[in-house]
Order: sequence, then C-alpha cells, then structure tokens
Amino acid sequence: MTSLVEQFDVTIRSKDDIARAAEALRQAGEAMGGFRVAPCDNISSKQPMQDAEGNIIAESVFGWTAEHERWWANPRLALVSPMPRACRYESEPFWCNTRGFYCRQPNPYLADLDLADFEKRACVRAAIVVPVHLPLGQIGAISFCPTDGREDLTDVFERYADDLQLMSHRFISGYVKTQRNPRWVPSDCQLTKREVECLRWAAIGKTDREISMILSRSHATIRFHIKNAGEKLNTVNRSQTIFKAAQLGYLGLAA
Repeated sequence: MTSLVEQFDVTIRSKDDIARAAEALRQAGEAMGGFRVAPCDNISSKQPMQDAEGNIIAESVFGWTAEHERWWANPRLALVSPMPRACRYESEPFWCNTRGFYCRQPNPYLADLDLADFEKRACVRAAIVVPVHLPLGQIGAISFCPTDGREDLTDVFERYADDLQLMSHRFISGYVKTQRNPRWVPSDCQLTKREVECLRWAAIGKTDREISMILSRSHATIRFHIKNAGEKLNTVNRSQTIFKAAQLGYLGLAA
C-alpha cells in the first residue's frame, strides 16, 4: 500500500513552495478519513504560518475560518491548551481526547497534565498530534482533527503515525528554514568540556563558588570558563549564556 509520504509531497524548499505543500498536507489529512489539519511552526510564537503572499495558511488552505475555529488567532492557546503543552514533554506522535494522552511509549509527564475542560481548552474533541522538535529549542506541532466527532483514534493512529511524523517534520522544518533570517547563535560554536561542565552546574542554580568546590577548581577559574563560553556564544550575561548553550544541546539537563 502506498504511504501518505509517497502520495503527498509536503517538501518546502522556498517560500513559493509553502502554499503547494500546505495543500498537499490538507489532502493527506482528508485521505486519512476526513481530518482537518492545524499546523504551527512555533508554539511559543504569536505569529501564524503564512505563505509567500502573506496569507495565513490555517485560514486560506486548511479552512479554519469560522469565528469559533480561529485557534491560530488565540495567543494564549499554547499556554492553556493541553495539546501544545504536551508537545513540550513529548517528541513522538500521540493522540488525545478528554480521557488522556496515548503514546507508543508511556510518558509520565503526559499523565500528569490537567485534562479538565479538554474540549473547550483544546478546541477539539480528539486529535492526533505530531510534535516537531527543531534545532535551537524551537517546537512546532501539527494536529490532525477528525471532522466527524470521533473520540477514539486508536486505529487511525496505528495506521498513519509513522507517515504523519515524517510529513509533519518535513513540512515544519522546511517552513522554518525559509522563514528564519536572524542568527541567534554563532555558527559552528564549539565549547570545551570544562566550559560545558561549569554551565551545567550553573544551569541548576549553583554559584561560581559552589561550582569551584564541586570541581575542585578556583573561583577565578570557574568564572574564566563561563566568561569564555559567553564570548563564544555572543551573550551579554550569565543567563543568556546558559540559555544559548541549552538551545545548542550542550547542557543535557534531563540526563
């Protein structure tokens, strides 16, 4: 059987590809059995996704036009809806409804999320959600929402989850590459082992003096390493140094 990925090309190489790729993604959602697609390239941003002409694709392509459907115009959605909140704790596709989150592997973080008033806060009764974790700490997501009111998506999730993950990542990552202009971190930045070690301790709240005791180095040496890391990352203070190092994956705080 031909996969969704083979049937629908959602690759974006330039801004001129956005509308075409979005249309292909819309058709893929329909091919699954009448799913509407809700894409977001950055759950922390208030800026909706747009094509080369400046049209908001949630409206122009995916048809979220009714007043009560304009999820993309709600700047608080990522804070109040359980679906984007779940994307902060999960990188694999999942589906959800008012009774819980369903993943291939158990995730205790999702089990702890508040599901009260799910339909009101999520704007859907159920959905398949594909988180898209990108470089520099950016998180996108695409939700596939049934139009017939179904609440049990077990079968369709098992059938399409792999294809949806590939398509979603390809679509969102391609879009982000065409939109991202400023470089927030220096290119090819390489921190030393000691600089990373100092920043890891600083990231969990240790002072320079405490880090010096932990690593058996002088207070001045610790300050030297953190200062050097800041210069490499082009930062203005300690907090921004930690933030940029975390964006580049140096700190591994969850390990």
